[in-house]
Amino acid sequence: MLLFEKVIAPASHKLIANTRNMQVLRISTNRFDKILIANRGEIACRVARTAKRLGIQTVAVYSEADKNSMHVEQADEAHCIGPAPSSQSYLRQDKIMSVAKKSKCQAIHPGYGFLSENAEFAELCEKENITFIGPSASAIRNMGMKNTSKAIMMEAGVPVIAGYHGDDQSNETLQLKAKAIGFPLMIKAVRGGGGKGMRIVFEESKFIEALEAARTESEKAFGDAAVLLERYIPESRHVEVQVFGDKHGNVVHMFERDCSVQRRHQKIIEEAPAPEISADVRSNLGMTAVKAAKAVGYVGAGTVEFIMDRTGDSFHFMEMNTRLQVEHPITEAITGLDLVEWQLRVAAGEELPLKQEQILLTGHAFEARIYAESPRNGFLPGAGQLLYLKTPNDLTKAIRVDTGVRENDQVSVHYDPMIAKLIVWGNDRAEALAVLRSQLSEYNIAGLDTNIEFIKDLCSHPSFQRGQVYTGFIKEHFEELFPKLCVPKAVTLQAVLASILHEDLFSLQHSLTTNDPFSPFATETGSRLNHTLTRTYRFNVHDNDIDIEVKYVEPEVYSMRLNKIGPWTKVTGTLKRKKNSLELCTEIDGKITRTSVKKIQNKLYLFTKEREWQFSIPTMKFLSNVASNDFEVDPYKALSPMPGFVEKVFVAKGDFVKTGDSLLVITAMKMEHTVKASINGTVENVLCSRGENVPKNKLLVKLTESAS
Repeated sequence: MLLFEKVIAPASHKLIANTRNMQVLRISTNRFDKILIANRGEIACRVARTAKRLGIQTVAVYSEADKNSMHVEQADEAHCIGPAPSSQSYLRQDKIMSVAKKSKCQAIHPGYGFLSENAEFAELCEKENITFIGPSASAIRNMGMKNTSKAIMMEAGVPVIAGYHGDDQSNETLQLKAKAIGFPLMIKAVRGGGGKGMRIVFEESKFIEALEAARTESEKAFGDAAVLLERYIPESRHVEVQVFGDKHGNVVHMFERDCSVQRRHQKIIEEAPAPEISADVRSNLGMTAVKAAKAVGYVGAGTVEFIMDRTGDSFHFMEMNTRLQVEHPITEAITGLDLVEWQLRVAAGEELPLKQEQILLTGHAFEARIYAESPRNGFLPGAGQLLYLKTPNDLTKAIRVDTGVRENDQVSVHYDPMIAKLIVWGNDRAEALAVLRSQLSEYNIAGLDTNIEFIKDLCSHPSFQRGQVYTGFIKEHFEELFPKLCVPKAVTLQAVLASILHEDLFSLQHSLTTNDPFSPFATETGSRLNHTLTRTYRFNVHDNDIDIEVKYVEPEVYSMRLNKIGPWTKVTGTLKRKKNSLELCTEIDGKITRTSVKKIQNKLYLFTKEREWQFSIPTMKFLSNVASNDFEVDPYKALSPMPGFVEKVFVAKGDFVKTGDSLLVITAMKMEHTVKASINGTVENVLCSRGENVPKNKLLVKLTESAS
């Protein structure tokens, strides 16, 4: 596993020799010999790497959809636990426990998500005499219920944001308490996290509607519809502190992380330490988090989350995550510690390896979560095959990639759409941010939409570069983060040249025999057309058609003009194989550039240093006798906005609906999306049913014009 080398252990601790000088200490004689990892994806791979380094055997569990997955490949042995839906596999405590006992595992590491914060599973492990690598069931239960955790924190003297955490869940009581708190306020599910069961209400008239929506989502996600209310701080920051406790009463913190920049109340980029925080506030945050952990007798890795006022230094307890966090690698980066190893040591009964004063903070780190999603379409998640995947090559102490997928693997509709985490470290924030932006350009994916370009734009925003982060960042800077994209002329010319040279590289004869129109200069004899003949080529980029006239001059030299405007431009270059992609070397107006190229079906991907460009190639490329047909959205057809499952259907054939009425709900990858009517009309047909797995753009409901 790639880790960071910055902090060397004190002389009183014995180091395991390794080339990266990681602060790793020997595990005691009561160490585990074999553990089961009750998870999947990148966290299962990450736990397995540390276990392997420590000589601990690992057992993986997998659903039928994950049989050929990376985490199965990396484990010493693996067992199938059921069909793809997590409710039938990764959430089946009985099946996981059966595998653990059958394979003679001494402990179970739950990762994060699934059973990681399930008190009943922790109790089952204790009953079966298998160590649960996490906190006690009582700590999970107390901190997992947001209302209970806030009561415990108030008693311990930890500042808690004003709100209502009571047992009376009647509409009348909740509305009365909401009036007392004032608007805007936040409705939150008392269980779980990840933005589920959470609604912001800005005015009293919208309260009951938002309450019902939060309850429904919470019941579905956590089996509990109970909610709490708390004052909403519009310009807030989300700052969390990594804590660790052992079975001997010792608790330390490992500094804080800032996770403020979010979409759908879910994190997208994290950094450690938090920017624009003084040394005094940092110290106060750490001590308060330790106090919170001690209040529940906490053991293992945990995170105390605080809400901070953006304009001041005050902070309030929000919740505690009783598990390893997705963003734990940035804490490892700034401390030089392996938190999974610490989990294993503590679970085995050892004392914490270091005292508080021995845990040092060095430099700055970022983690960018790379998702299969469409930021320009409301961050809707996607699913499908990773047809092309290129990750940063220069993996050093400052650059790390945690992932659970490889090229050609599937991003499944059944699970979270996160593809990987890119973690970088620098001596200071500016250096770390520069490294992150550079390495994001080296992360190339084709076949699925991702948020890579969005994160690059986010990292380039002046306010983000100054560390002015808060939870409303994306909403406030939406126009700047999603500008209208205009493909540069030089990039378009590179795309045309790449198209032409691609066919040369993969056989001109093939294009003739298969009638592939990808090469506009092919003739029946297989020779090139002479320079007196001009052909027009068409691309579509971000819904804009671009026509390019091209004249063949000589081998690898062409003359091109865009949209029949302006002078002709001389374009030369070569296209060469480079591992699983192609490298295009182009000279335009005396400037030489190198660009990674990948062609998949009717799309040509250009990965420039600035950004990724996707050029769609229409079925007919020659425009001499071809008219352009613009695609128009049919308002009478309700299509699936993403691949997923039909959770609810609100209408039936013959129903009259108005614009904005809810037709059905699609769920996928931790997200719920309501499909609404875009016109007034009558339901002509409902073409789906509850529980059905539907692809993106499937026709779900058809409307017809109504006189009503």
